[in-house]
Parts: sequence; structure tokens; C-alpha cells
Amino acid sequence: MGAGHHHRLHLPGDSLVHRLPPQCKLAAVVCFALVVVATPREWFGLFAGYGALLAAVAVIARVPPGFLLRRMAVEVPFVLFAVALPFVGSGERTPFLGLSLSVAGLWAAWNILVKATLGVLASVLLAATTDPRMILLGAQRLRLPSLLVQIAMFMLRYLDVILAEMRRMRVARESRGFAARDVRHIPVIARSAGALFIRSYERGERVHLAMLSRGYTGSMPVLADESASSRQWLTAGMLPGVALAALLGVWGLA
Repeated sequence: MGAGHHHRLHLPGDSLVHRLPPQCKLAAVVCFALVVVATPREWFGLFAGYGALLAAVAVIARVPPGFLLRRMAVEVPFVLFAVALPFVGSGERTPFLGLSLSVAGLWAAWNILVKATLGVLASVLLAATTDPRMILLGAQRLRLPSLLVQIAMFMLRYLDVILAEMRRMRVARESRGFAARDVRHIPVIARSAGALFIRSYERGERVHLAMLSRGYTGSMPVLADESASSRQWLTAGMLPGVALAALLGVWGLA
């Protein structure tokens, strides 16, 4: 990404959360998600507490609620799937507003919705406070497979390039009077998709050759030192740590 370019999920800032090294935040979000998944679905109070923890992080990071809500649209497929479960579930049923709903389906829907919502919210907070490129550098610091990290880096870098190419192709079609209105135009769209794939593949080949000519040996150089201190790890670990302490505390009382 060029200088001054910000991803639409990233909200630049200088808060305590923004300043934490990416590997600390990435590990904290993963551990928090594991705690959420491990929580029994019947423990409603704990889920409310997890939400309060994320709300506190959002306040500290100065991320507006509207920004978070708009970015959580990615959860819509989970919501649609969960809404269908009470209707298609089997077993004991209960009436609600004239509808017969499956009790097991209602529990499953709640389980999916609350855990998916908390996981997505934590991920959106991570993306809002960390530049995407830095998230990948954090993954590299956490010793994730180097090849997967590099693939993600190139996908992030060239996604905007490919989307811009697709927009130029659409403008070119429309400038020649083409407008996709029905199924008869599918072959034209398919040919455009094929041309876009070929152009992207050829661009990838050129980029790879250019990298080899500049000494690429299978690993990307790290230009910034993002090592984390013990204090930074402790700060980031407060989110999953408090969540885990609450879970173990309630477990002990159950």
C-alpha cells in the first residue's frame, strides 16, 4: 500500500490500542475468541460481560459505535443461517407469535449469534486499530507459515489493483453502449472475467520476475522493528485474561 493510503476497515489513530504491536493484538483477539467459544451458551451474563469488555476497548481506542456497526455487515450470512435454525430444527417445539419453533434450534441460533457477534466485533476492533499490512507482519512475528503470510500480503496489496482494473473494464464496456440487463449478456460478462483473470495472472508473473531480479529468495524483508515488550504483551493480554478469569470464576461456582 502506498503512503497515505488507508484500508476502509482501518481507522487511523494514536490511542493505547493503536500503539500496541500487531502480534500482541492478534494473539489477544485469537485467545479472546477461544474463551468465547468455550463459554457454555446458557451463561448469558458472561456474554454480556464479554460485550462490555469489547465496548471498553472501543472506548479506549476511540472507535465510534457507528463505524463498528457498519463494518459488522460481514456477519449477515451467520445471522441468516441462525434465524433459519428454529424453523428447521427438530425435537421439542414451543409456540411464539403463532409460530412453532424448535427449542434446540433456538438454543443453536443463540449460540451462533452471540459467539459470532463477539468474534466479529473483536476482529473489527483489531482491523480498526491496526493497518492490514501490520496485521500480516504481526502474523509473521507469531511464526505463522511464511508462505501463507506472503500470499495474504500480495492479496492485500493487489486486491485494489485488480478491482481498479475491473472498474476500468466496466467503464470501457459502458462507453461502448453495453449494459448488462438480462441473462443474454452473461457471455459478455464471462469473457470480461476471463480477460481479467488472464491480465491478473500475467501481472503476477511480471511481479514475480521483478522480485527475483531484486534478490527475492522466498521471504520478505521486515523493514520495521515491531518487537513487543513484556508490558505491551501484558496490556494486550488483559482482554482475554479478564474474559478467561470470569469464565473460570463462574465455572467454579457452577
